[in-house]
This record gives sequence, structure tokens and C-alpha cells, in this order.
Amino acid sequence: MSQSNVQTVINPGKNEIITVDGRQYRRLCIKTHVITDQDRIEDVAVQYAGSHMEPGDVLFITEKAVACTQKRAIPMKDIHPRPLARLLSKFVLKTPYGIGLGIPETMEMALRECGTIRILFAAFCSAIGKLFGKRGIFYMIAGDKARAIDGPCSFTLPPYNEYVVLGPADPDKVARTTAQALGHPVLITDINDLGGNILGRSDSTLDPQLYVRILKDNPLGQQSEQTPMGIIRPV
Repeated sequence: MSQSNVQTVINPGKNEIITVDGRQYRRLCIKTHVITDQDRIEDVAVQYAGSHMEPGDVLFITEKAVACTQKRAIPMKDIHPRPLARLLSKFVLKTPYGIGLGIPETMEMALRECGTIRILFAAFCSAIGKLFGKRGIFYMIAGDKARAIDGPCSFTLPPYNEYVVLGPADPDKVARTTAQALGHPVLITDINDLGGNILGRSDSTLDPQLYVRILKDNPLGQQSEQTPMGIIRPV
């Protein structure tokens, strides 16, 4: 696909402009092909976003798109959860925004990624926290690797509706490499309709808290929009 055929879009139900600390920012989403491990994320960024970038722009890319290029998308059929994963997954809060670690396969991958002791400690602290009405403790302790694991949902874009996708490896390095190819700053983001995190930055001067607030309403969408990247542009 040539750059001239690539269009920026505003996803249904999302706003193009958000105001943070009195300043307005445009969020322009970019449709791409279905990204796989045959792609290099820096090439995809240049191909689809390159012609749209302007001075002052920041490109943001979903962690899932990056992970898929790193062979960190694993078919469900190839994951064989241990009994502990089946047990722990039963206690995960289910939300309409994604499975998270609420199925044995994603919990199994969390045990592998984070270590059994850490996940057990996170689960123990979470159980204690719930007794006092506190939520979110599990992921605070388990960390970004656990938080970034995505399981298949009804709205997941095929073929990843049959995959578990892990968080990206070395997201800061990916952001830097992509920024060098693109010529503009790059963020690797983990944003959903419940909140988000900045996993990787091409430049340490990029304020992660600011960009989480700019993207807090998840302009890329949470369903099959096929927009794994977008542009943040100060107005």
C-alpha cells in the first residue's frame, strides 16, 4: 500500500481532540494491514504514518502490534495451563474490556513471564486488599508484563481471536529504533477503556503521565478498528 492511500481516521464514539492542562491535542488514528511476525514495526510505522507526520507530532503504537512482530503472539492451542493457572484465573475480576488474566491460558503465560512466586504474592496481596475494598493491587505487584497480556475476546481481530499476546520485549528500544526510522518521537502504549500505561519511549523527556492523560479515552478503540497506531498532534 502506498503512503498516498493511507488515511487518518477518528474511530466511532471517539473524539479527535482532547484538552489536557489547558492545551488541546489531536489524536489521529491510522489503519494498517493485520500486523504479524512477518513485519518489522519500524517499517509499518514508516509505511503508514510517515507521510502524515508533522513537526511536533508523536507517534503512538499499541503494545499488541509490537508484540505480534516479535513472535510474542502464541496460539491458544499451544498453551497448556498448569492446575495453578486454572485455579488463579477463577479469581480474576472479569470486565467487558478484555479477558486479562481471567482464563487459564493467559494466567499460565503470566506465571511464565513474571514467575510463579511473584504471581502468587500478587494474588495473596490482592485477596487481602479486596477485604478492605481496594482493587488493582494484583497488577501493581505483578507489574507491566502481567498487565500487558491480552487474551482473545469476541471483538479481537482475527487471527488473534485465537491467540494470547504477551507484552512487547524491550519497548524502549523498539520506540527508539522506530523513531530513528520515522524521524519523529515514538511511544509504545498499553491503553484500554479502563486506563493505560506508557511502556516504551523513544526519548526520556516524553512525559508518560501526560501522554496517558492525552490517550485516557483510548482513541484507537477496543474492538476491531484495525488502528494499531496513531498520531498525537498539539493544536
